[in-house]
Amino acid sequence: MAPNANAVSLSRTESFESVCREIHDSLGEEKRLVQVLVGLSQAECRKVRETYMELYGEDLVQKFDPGLQFLLCLMLDPFERDAVFARESLHGNNSVNYKALVEIFTCRKSSHVLLILQAYHAKYRSQLDLDIASIEPPHPYQKQMLMALSASHKAHHADVSQHIAKCDARRLFQTGEGRPGAIDEAVVLEIFSKRSIGQLKLTFFSYKHIYGHSYTSFLKNEDSGEFEDAVRVVVKCICSPPRYYAEALYGCLKGTTNDKAALVRVMVSRTEVDMDEIRCNFKKKYGVELKNVICETTPEGNHRDFLVALATKTSTC
Repeated sequence: MAPNANAVSLSRTESFESVCREIHDSLGEEKRLVQVLVGLSQAECRKVRETYMELYGEDLVQKFDPGLQFLLCLMLDPFERDAVFARESLHGNNSVNYKALVEIFTCRKSSHVLLILQAYHAKYRSQLDLDIASIEPPHPYQKQMLMALSASHKAHHADVSQHIAKCDARRLFQTGEGRPGAIDEAVVLEIFSKRSIGQLKLTFFSYKHIYGHSYTSFLKNEDSGEFEDAVRVVVKCICSPPRYYAEALYGCLKGTTNDKAALVRVMVSRTEVDMDEIRCNFKKKYGVELKNVICETTPEGNHRDFLVALATKTSTC
């Protein structure tokens, strides 16, 4: 399928009602439904869902066949979608998805994180940070890191300070590569829990400026253990989300298993944020276009059409 072929794009004169009628008439025609919905912005998709309910008295997502449940992600507000992702990351497949939770805490705007916490509580009648405290991820250090990040949202409205960044960078150095022995885990967790994501990003920039190499380089050069691995994921997410997501997508597509859930989570959450940058990083690092790898590794069908459409929705590269 050519990317976005025959996709619907709402104009000022075209009503949401007409799109809903087209969708209603296309129920059962899975390919056409995918074409229609991926051609809309996510805000438009949410409006279509509301309008469909007004016209037909039914929730559109309930009309989707099981094979089209991935379209549900387009219908939710971003913070509601992330609340669902967080819940699935904690309780899905009998294993905690550490990376997915790190993405939510580090790659979202501060105001968005607070809305996620509210949406999570409203939907599941539980506090996300308390649920994190009760989990048992594959590695204990992952739990400690997630608890630190969940606490850091309280500092999201704090001003970013160059002085604090330099001081924290020096503390990280002095309690890490600047001394013999293992990294001081308590210092790292303390800094992560008390600083906003913006402040942490400035700290890692200062670290590289002062010491001539990135903090992740130090972690990678060490005899990496579970703690260093957990920290490295967080730092990569904070410092360069597009690069992190490019690597994550490649891992999903070319890894030992095709992780459909991770593919949908990344593609939907980033397509209207920084997909152009992710696509550029992907091509620069791996020498191939993201859409080509999707086509190469994903079986032909509606799911592949969905992913390709999201990967090619805009282009600046």
